[in-house]
Amino acid sequence: MARRKQEEEHENHERWLVSYADFITLLFAFFVVMYAISSVNEGKYRVLSDAINSAFRSIPGTTGGAQVAINPDAPMPLAIPLRRQQPGLKTDETTRVNREKVRTMAKEINTALAPLVQEGKVRVTEGARGITVEINASVLFAPGDARLDLVAVKALTAVAQIIAPSTFPITVEGHTDNTPISTPQFPSNWELSGVRASSVVRLFIDNGVDPRRLTATGYADQRPVADNATPDGRQRNRRVAITIESQNPDNPVEVNVGQ
Repeated sequence: MARRKQEEEHENHERWLVSYADFITLLFAFFVVMYAISSVNEGKYRVLSDAINSAFRSIPGTTGGAQVAINPDAPMPLAIPLRRQQPGLKTDETTRVNREKVRTMAKEINTALAPLVQEGKVRVTEGARGITVEINASVLFAPGDARLDLVAVKALTAVAQIIAPSTFPITVEGHTDNTPISTPQFPSNWELSGVRASSVVRLFIDNGVDPRRLTATGYADQRPVADNATPDGRQRNRRVAITIESQNPDNPVEVNVGQ
């Protein structure tokens, strides 16, 4: 019985394989960690190191300890300069001279249309864009029509002769009241206001105004100056606004990398 028990308790001579396998596993993990450390970003590693040191020392992090190192292998970013026109005395003087010229034209227009100004049919105002001449549509067109009548042609011809020698941009805006219109020629107030503005622009061109200076825009009833609930308000909203722009347009400057 003792011999059989001794045979059953035979010593296992292959237990060293378990220790060897554990050693190989640890060695593999060691090389994995070493590889990971060697591939870490230098900047991130320094930030992490400073944060750990600050935490263990109970010292709050400072801006000096949180500096990020620049990876020398990373491509340098391209700095694209934005060139802007610097305001100077010359620009200010040019703006002042242009405004004076526009004001002079406004006075001449006011004089040429003096009877209509006195009747309240024409209004000359100065705003941020320049000088605006508002002419009531009753002076220019028949109701629901976009053809200039004889009185309108005479008045607008006088305006064209004043603005033709200058070089300022001119915007002509057509406006209506909120009364709907639906005709074969004008399905809505949008078409009516746009064609009215174009009729004024066409007359200016025929009287020597450079077409490149002109812009025609129709706003329908979307920009009223009075309440459309009253007849007087609707009459005021039916108008043509001629804006002579005194501001200098921005000169685009090409941006070149490396300058």
